[in-house]
Amino acid sequence: MTAVELLESLNLLDENEHIEAKRGSEAGKSILETICAFANEPGLGGGWLLLGVVREEMALFPAYEVEGIAQPEKLGAEIATQCRNTFNQPVRVEINTETIHGKTVLVVHVPEAQPQDKPIFFKAQGLPKGALRRISSTDQHCTDDDLAVFYQGRQTESFDSTLVADATKDDLLPEAIADYRQSRAEANPDAEELRWSDEDLLQSLGCIRRNPQGT
Repeated sequence: MTAVELLESLNLLDENEHIEAKRGSEAGKSILETICAFANEPGLGGGWLLLGVVREEMALFPAYEVEGIAQPEKLGAEIATQCRNTFNQPVRVEINTETIHGKTVLVVHVPEAQPQDKPIFFKAQGLPKGALRRISSTDQHCTDDDLAVFYQGRQTESFDSTLVADATKDDLLPEAIADYRQSRAEANPDAEELRWSDEDLLQSLGCIRRNPQGT
């Protein structure tokens, strides 16, 4: 989602299980807790943070307004570094700098962690307190019962869906990808995925995904 789309959603629906708004003056604990919660919540598919906006409560109709970020590149680098070092394993977030009404904001997309990688937690706090879940529009510290949900999720992954150690995209034959595209086109010439790049197509099919090191 773009910054404009996120702002429109916030003003229409407020913060929710998928979207969080923050002033983003620093890469503090609040931002990291939301990232942890988005990465952990089962079935959520991750979430979005829009940094550089504030909720104007004193207005007749409270709404989110763009405040902007003074040093977006510095903040983005700090968030990426914290996500790499603070948790029990790196969380590879996507960070984009955009502008709204001439002011700079950051859009942070947090992917959901793979079942075998959960729970993501703060190394300094340990478990269960150091792990969080996304419940509605809030970030909730985990209990032992929550940890049981994560560990049960690890057992549901089939053998076919597990990562092959040391495999790369170069191990996939271009001819095999082309053959799939041809078969898909014969079944449905207007299939949306036929317009995607090979990487996006393979990822949507579950053929590739990132390992804990983010590659």
